[in-house]
Amino acid sequence: MIIQTSTTMVHVVLLFCICLCKLAGVFAGLDAVESVSVTEGDSVTLDSGLNDIMDEDLILWRFGYNKTLIAEISALEDSTAVFDDVLDERFRDRLKLDLQTGSLIITNITEEHAGLYTLQSNTVRKNFTLTVYAFSAHLPVPVISSNTSQCSSSSSSSSQQNCSLVCSVVNVGHVTLSWYKGNSLLSSISVSDLSISLSLPLEVEYQEKNSYSCVINNPIKNQTTHLDISKLCHTCSVSKLVPISAAAAGSLLILTAILIFCICRKCRKTDQEAEINEDEVTYIEPTFYKRQARTPVVKEDDHVEYAPINKSR
Repeated sequence: MIIQTSTTMVHVVLLFCICLCKLAGVFAGLDAVESVSVTEGDSVTLDSGLNDIMDEDLILWRFGYNKTLIAEISALEDSTAVFDDVLDERFRDRLKLDLQTGSLIITNITEEHAGLYTLQSNTVRKNFTLTVYAFSAHLPVPVISSNTSQCSSSSSSSSQQNCSLVCSVVNVGHVTLSWYKGNSLLSSISVSDLSISLSLPLEVEYQEKNSYSCVINNPIKNQTTHLDISKLCHTCSVSKLVPISAAAAGSLLILTAILIFCICRKCRKTDQEAEINEDEVTYIEPTFYKRQARTPVVKEDDHVEYAPINKSR
C-alpha cells in the first residue's frame, strides 16, 4: 500500500512538471518576436516552423496590433483564404500561402507592409516584426577625417603621439556606425531615427601599422571606408614645422630674386654708360712735323767806336 502511494505521488509530480514545461513553452512563444528585414520591392516568407499541416490544423495569419485577419488555412475544411481587401487593400495581390507548411509569403513589399505579423495555429504561435527599407534610401559611404586641433601626445613624458580621427555619415536612419581594427570591433553607435547625422571618434598612434576601417550597416547592406593613416595622421611637431619651413623657403626665394634683379640692373647700367662714352669720343691719328734750326743773324753797324778799358788795382 505504501509502495503504491509513493508510485502515484511520483507520477503526479512528473505530470505536474510536464505541464509546467508545456505552459512555459507556450508563454515563451507568446513573448518571442522574430525580426525580419527586407528591401522595398522584394518578397519575404514568414516561416511557420511547421513541416506539414495536420488534418485538424487551423492556421490564422494576422497583421498589426489590432490583429486584423489577412490569411487562413483550414485543414479540417480543406480551404484556404487571403483577405487582401482589408486595411485599404494594402495587401491586394501580394499575399500567398504555402499549402504544405502554412508559411505566409508577401510579394512586392512597400513600407506600408512593415509592422507586426502574428501566426496562430493549434500547435504553434509566433510573432514577426517586419522592417522594410526604402529601395531609394541608399547607405552613404562613411567619411573619415582628422581632427588636427586634437593633436596631442599620449603622455606628458612620452614622445609618442596620437592622431584623433572622426568617422561620420549624414541623413541616415536605422543604422549602426562602427570602427574596426582588422576584424575586431572597437566601438559602435546605433540609431533608429530617420534622417540623422552620426559621428564616431577614434584615436590611433600616427606610426601604427594596423588596419582600421569605418563601417555603416543596416540588416540589408553595408558600406566600408578604410583608413589611410599616412594621409590623415601627422605628428604635431611636423605639422607646426611645415608652415615655418614654407615661410622661410618663400622668404629666401624672394631675397634671391631681388639680389639677382639688382645685379642684372647694375650690369646693364654699366654697359649703357660704356656705350655712351664710346659714342662721344673721336680718335684722330697724330701728325708729327720736323722743326728747322734757326741761325741767329747779327747785323754789323757801319760805325763802331771803341772805348778804352781802365783796370783798377
